Amino acid sequence: MANIILNGAVVPNTWTLVEANSDTPIADYSIVPLATWLAIREDAAHAGKHIGVWLAPADDPAELAEDVARLPLIAVQFPAFTDGRGYSIGRLLRERFGFKGEMRAIGDVGRDHLFNLFHCGFNAFEIKASQRAEDAIAGLKDFSDNYQSTAQSKQPVYRRRVHAQTPDSWATISSPS
Repeated sequence: MANIILNGAVVPNTWTLVEANSDTPIADYSIVPLATWLAIREDAAHAGKHIGVWLAPADDPAELAEDVARLPLIAVQFPAFTDGRGYSIGRLLRERFGFKGEMRAIGDVGRDHLFNLFHCGFNAFEIKASQRAEDAIAGLKDFSDNYQSTAQSKQPVYRRRVHAQTPDSWATISSPS
């Protein structure tokens, strides 16, 4: 069982990813593709099971809008280092649709992604096989702050900083003679 990073700690991965068009049965703690979820979400045979959904970059997160309150996990696939569509999906799930559960980045995810993924709302990361989660976790602290607003900090840094000077302390600016 591979390890993942969850809420800033390295933990064992207890979920099984069920690939699209797979014969793998949907068991407790399965992560299924969006199309599979849409087909089974009302199926009583899966009631009471912990089932998560994974979104491919082309999937529309709005299709999960009515389900976010009951899903314990949503995984977002990053098929290549250069494919950043998952960042937008993460922000939409957290900010527009109010998803509160585990949001996991899967696929080509490495240390270089972690800081920005966290600030887009991800709290779990399945690190690619060529890296160890124990080494990659440091990527969550690569930078001290973000300039722009994020899922973690709603105000941009320029609205958060405290000005040392007040307008009363500014001297009248005189023009050169």
